[in-house]
Amino acid sequence: MSSIIQLLPDHVANQIAAGEVVQRPASVVKELLENSVDAGATEIKLIIKDAGKTLVQVIDNGKGMSVTDSRLCFERHATSKIRHAEDLFSLGTKGFRGEALASIAAIAHVEMKTKQEQDELGTHLIIEGSKFVSQDVAVVPKGTSFSIKNLFFNIPARRNFLKSDTVEFRHIVDEFERVAMAHANIHFVLIHNGSEMFNLPASNTRQRIVNIFGGRTNEKLVPVNETTEIVSINGFVCKPEFAKKNRGEQFFFVNDRFIKSGYLHHAVMAAYEGLLKDGTQPGYFLYLDVPPNSIDINIHPTKTEIKFDDEHALYAILRSSIKHSLGQFNVAPVLDFERDNTLDTPYDYEGKDVSMPTIQVDSTFNPFADDAPVKSSSSSSSFGSSRSSSSSSYSSPSFRKADKMPAWESLYNGLDTASDEITEVNFESEEVTGSLFNDEEVEQAVYKTYQIHKKYIVSPIKSGMVIIDQKRAHQRILYEQFLANITVQHGSSQQLLFPLTLHFNKSELAIISEMKEALQNTGFVFAEFNTDHIVVSGLPVNVAESEVSILLEELLNDLQQEVPDSSFSQSDSIAKSMARSLAVKTGVQLSDKEQETMVNSLFACKEPGVSPFNKPTFITISVEDLDKRFAL
Repeated sequence: MSSIIQLLPDHVANQIAAGEVVQRPASVVKELLENSVDAGATEIKLIIKDAGKTLVQVIDNGKGMSVTDSRLCFERHATSKIRHAEDLFSLGTKGFRGEALASIAAIAHVEMKTKQEQDELGTHLIIEGSKFVSQDVAVVPKGTSFSIKNLFFNIPARRNFLKSDTVEFRHIVDEFERVAMAHANIHFVLIHNGSEMFNLPASNTRQRIVNIFGGRTNEKLVPVNETTEIVSINGFVCKPEFAKKNRGEQFFFVNDRFIKSGYLHHAVMAAYEGLLKDGTQPGYFLYLDVPPNSIDINIHPTKTEIKFDDEHALYAILRSSIKHSLGQFNVAPVLDFERDNTLDTPYDYEGKDVSMPTIQVDSTFNPFADDAPVKSSSSSSSFGSSRSSSSSSYSSPSFRKADKMPAWESLYNGLDTASDEITEVNFESEEVTGSLFNDEEVEQAVYKTYQIHKKYIVSPIKSGMVIIDQKRAHQRILYEQFLANITVQHGSSQQLLFPLTLHFNKSELAIISEMKEALQNTGFVFAEFNTDHIVVSGLPVNVAESEVSILLEELLNDLQQEVPDSSFSQSDSIAKSMARSLAVKTGVQLSDKEQETMVNSLFACKEPGVSPFNKPTFITISVEDLDKRFAL
């Protein structure tokens, strides 16, 4: 039998490796930004076109590469980060496998320009699908510039799996924010389709977080600082009143590397026990420094999962340090019956010099002045004889008898002698005897609806009964209303007496600006669009003022996570998200009129049988089915 095992060609092996390393344009952004950080760059510029599908360009002022290195860096397992297997447990760099550039070059058109500081000329290299097209000498500045064009040009199936531009750009922004927060000492710039989205100058960690997530973030942050032999924890957690329903602003960094850890997240949630509302998530930006030999990074291709030597100790330290910070800044209440709250020194006054209190004295005050009233001390036996004398000799302004006020009858003087008397009153003589409908056309409602467990509505029909899920039914009703308002007609709006000011970060504002027209068609009226907030002056009729922030937050989360899928239009996504947020919830008591309106509105829809998320809205039970149930 002939041999059937053979070595794969390099370009095929690179494409297979690219499936693990490069999943979407955001993966390219992550690898190139981390390479620039490892190169010692102080300024990094990221340029994106069409959410990375057309162009991903990273320009840095790092140490650059020589002519030999510029060619060798695109080979598989070629790296400058490690030399031996033992180096995996003493990593001080972002990358170490040497797979990223080879994988990127296998599925895209790559153009690289690089130059070291001591060289007069640099290198210009062009690669297409792992094939070297040209390598020339060029005049370029110090550092390296990577241009990744036409991603997945030779794997069209992978390109078809990419989501919409909004979703892909959101993933790019996520990777950019993670690298930028891990390295606040580097100047980062992000440009998308010619417009500058972020310009983050070198600063400290708190300023970097505020620059990314907006100025209002500063008042949310509570600092966390704890140093032990196992781990050193620094960073910030958000106050409980700013908790959100989604898990957006939650970041763990271990040795300046972003990671995801459900175990550490549980430690944070345990520290907030009793402080959060149900279903809300706190924000946190926590930086953990651990010895490199106590962690293992080489687990997942994206390097976002890390194994710790002593996870239990790390859990306890993290939970206790966050609890301490929340209590230190009077965010969490402290239960101590022997503690006097009046003796607490405010945190802002700690370390301030104590000054001598000043005393002000009124030198003109005389408690024995003559005009002070003095009560008479006559005895009861001589009360009658001395009453006249004491009253005549004592006169005080505060005991003077008030002027006699007119009697209450005087308020009505002259009313009986009014000259203008009403002699005749004319009423509308014609009586309204007709009705809107003729009596024979008015039919009395024979069937009555009932609500069961504040969840289902039961309505009898001729063949049996219909059981309706009130939440799904209302979602279908609202979905078709919003979709009609967005695509066909403009929804009515109610103006607010006091406009609402809502704060968002730059990426969220970019998404809101894209769907501004669709939101206006549903009834929203935007008075202002600024760099960090919007002003809402009008709302759709069925949206309460208290629900606006929650509605927009859930809408942004759905669009960022592509719920529903990208095959649907943005108008459809907005209608579905708003219908889900505003639909009546399970457990709400409905009146008879509300039940009847919901039943009639549901069966007036185009597709009453399913909700916008393809779940059944009602079931029908016939009389025959009931008879079978009771049959012996």
